[in-house]
Amino acid sequence: MTSETILIVDDQLPNLKVLTTMLKGKNYKVRKTVDGESAIEAVQIEPPDLILLDIKMPDMDGYEVCQRLKSDDKTKDVPIIFISALSEVFDKVKAFEVGGIDYITKPFQEEEVLARINSQLTIKKQQKLLQNDKELLIQKQKKLEKEIKLRKEAQSILYQSRALISSVLTNSLDGIAAFESVRNSKTGKIADFRCLVINPILAELFNQQPEDFSGQLILKNFLEQLDEQLDFSLFALFVEIVETGLSLNKDLSYQCKQGKKWYHLSAIKLADGFSLTVRNITERKKRELELNRRATIDGLTGIYNRRTFDISIAKEWKRAQREKQTLSIILFDVDYFKLYNDCYGHQAGDDCLKQIAQTVKKILNRSVDSIARYGGEEFIIILPNTDQQGAITVVENIQHAIYTLAIPHKQSKVSQLVSISLGIASIIPISASSPANLINLADKALYRAKQQGRNRYSVAEI
Repeated sequence: MTSETILIVDDQLPNLKVLTTMLKGKNYKVRKTVDGESAIEAVQIEPPDLILLDIKMPDMDGYEVCQRLKSDDKTKDVPIIFISALSEVFDKVKAFEVGGIDYITKPFQEEEVLARINSQLTIKKQQKLLQNDKELLIQKQKKLEKEIKLRKEAQSILYQSRALISSVLTNSLDGIAAFESVRNSKTGKIADFRCLVINPILAELFNQQPEDFSGQLILKNFLEQLDEQLDFSLFALFVEIVETGLSLNKDLSYQCKQGKKWYHLSAIKLADGFSLTVRNITERKKRELELNRRATIDGLTGIYNRRTFDISIAKEWKRAQREKQTLSIILFDVDYFKLYNDCYGHQAGDDCLKQIAQTVKKILNRSVDSIARYGGEEFIIILPNTDQQGAITVVENIQHAIYTLAIPHKQSKVSQLVSISLGIASIIPISASSPANLINLADKALYRAKQQGRNRYSVAEI
């Protein structure tokens, strides 16, 4: 026997009556509304297990109702099945784009409606079970982390064995040291740390020998010199470890005579002091930076790649929508580039794309502006807070710069030099639209520029 609650949203009373009778016959709890606003209010007050939503309603259609519910953290997880007489593919696709999980076409069959409802409610139950399993795993992970912490504390006791410490210190490739607190006799606060033991690797970082540190109160002085390159106090962090028992795991960079070095610091409380491990992670950091560069930069042209553009346009769209500012994009490609490749060779073609990309990049003198390789010989530019006239100005500067490059193109049908065609689109984003719409407008404008003869720009018609 089911007890799920289903909200029916339809402005046609006959439809409400048929659906209500059908669902109650299967022991579902039914709630009803006849317009979008009351539906949203009802869901916010008490979210149902599922919503059957009509599309064509007065004042607010089903698409907007769905969008608003999906944008609210309290209601975004309620599954919505559209049930409508609209049968075009466009209508169905839009229903899924705004957040619907299914689409039933009127006139409907009772068996189909019940089957689809049961399917979606089953999926929802399974998702809930998965969430419970996830929370259980998190609890187990926390328990494991606690066990790991206890093991580390046990391991720290072992390090008090002088023989073992000596062996570890001598053979370790990491810098290792142990310090004890030296407290002010009047206030009891930590004034400095005395070095109990330090291995050659760590001593070498300070251009010292291990014996120069042993038993000495020189840590604070060394750290103050290092702090000049950092935006935090290492000494204060070590004091916090001793006073609170918290551990430290931190990466930091240090500029030395050999260049910039990266180190990972790991410190744990040890009696009234702490042990410290320092690992040189410079090569790893370099690899990470290089991998990040490769993930965001197009290998040929040295500008952003398509993946980075997709991330950037989504971010700029949301910001422009929030601030109600105009967002412009410019889509352009090289005129008759295939003929250029056929005539001069692919290496020359690559060099041509590089020159164009870097030339346009230099023109974009605002830090918020960006250019990316969109595909092949096609490029795309994002211009935040830029209206149509501002975008046209940028385009005209680009055209002049490309002309100044004077790259020969004897196979071009519009110029003896390499030229480009550009499409401009400018819009103040709204919730009913998307970045894809803006790109589509720019693409149509680019197509129109080509139809009009190439080597020119065209502005999107909005």
